[in-house]
Amino acid sequence: MDASYSDPIFTDETAAREALESVRWPNGPVCVHCGGTEHVVRVEGKKQSHRPGLLYCNDCKGQFTVTVGTVFERSKIPLTKWWLATHLLSSSKKGMSSHQIHRTLGVTYKTAWFMTHRIREAMAPAKDAGPLGGSGKTVEADETFLSKSPKTRKTKPLHAKPDRQVLSLIERGGALRSVYLDGSNVRAALTPKLLHDDSRLVTDGAQHYKFQVRKHESVDHSKYEWVRGDVHTNSLEGFFSIFKRGLTGVYQHCGSQHLHRYLSEFDFRYNNRAKLGIDDGARTVTALKGIEGKRLTYRRPDAA
Repeated sequence: MDASYSDPIFTDETAAREALESVRWPNGPVCVHCGGTEHVVRVEGKKQSHRPGLLYCNDCKGQFTVTVGTVFERSKIPLTKWWLATHLLSSSKKGMSSHQIHRTLGVTYKTAWFMTHRIREAMAPAKDAGPLGGSGKTVEADETFLSKSPKTRKTKPLHAKPDRQVLSLIERGGALRSVYLDGSNVRAALTPKLLHDDSRLVTDGAQHYKFQVRKHESVDHSKYEWVRGDVHTNSLEGFFSIFKRGLTGVYQHCGSQHLHRYLSEFDFRYNNRAKLGIDDGARTVTALKGIEGKRLTYRRPDAA
């Protein structure tokens, strides 16, 4: 199955497992224990005790299935439901609540909640993903508050929770990436791991963006300057609009300890949007390609 697959909905568990194997191992099974490929054999069905999809590596004598070493490991949920849940979360522009997933899939709310977090973890960029931008590339940067901005708020309610702030960067012609500023400031978040030093940085007039990179240009919103040539942050303004509508209209409440994963979900859909020629089926396949090398447990769902 290739990335153009357009109907990621299965009623047969064997077909769902074979499809997931083709996504994870397009060139054939790879041992999750030693990385071997030459002597991996399928042993399912040889004995009644063998679980479906069981593979055996003659090099390291290890057994495994397609879910081992992924966010789906040790899950009792059928792969048909994993495919459908991933498709629903990938194709809904503003997301889909765990309550809706629970009603659609016929699983408990607790199960649906954990499923959606595992899928969001699969949507997150790889830990070794390089910084945005580089020589000759332009990166927009802007931040937004998930409550009313302190700039426009006259007073802050007594005993109010700390303001939650999100920083997003988008490389023009490339990817978008968002981070939750959990107590840190913008300067501390703009590390070389997130933004390449040789980038041309385009922002609003906020002072904390100055001297972050060698090339920096800005527009002054306080003087009603929104665009000057190609200097603007309009791409991020559009993304923030979708993110806030989804967070308040669909999810309604999001704990700060999980916010980074919701950001990964919205970033993923934006980076794989229809405008780039990516349909719902291809987006689902791309999400499932990210399941490997990540592990999430119910007791530690906030672990990165």
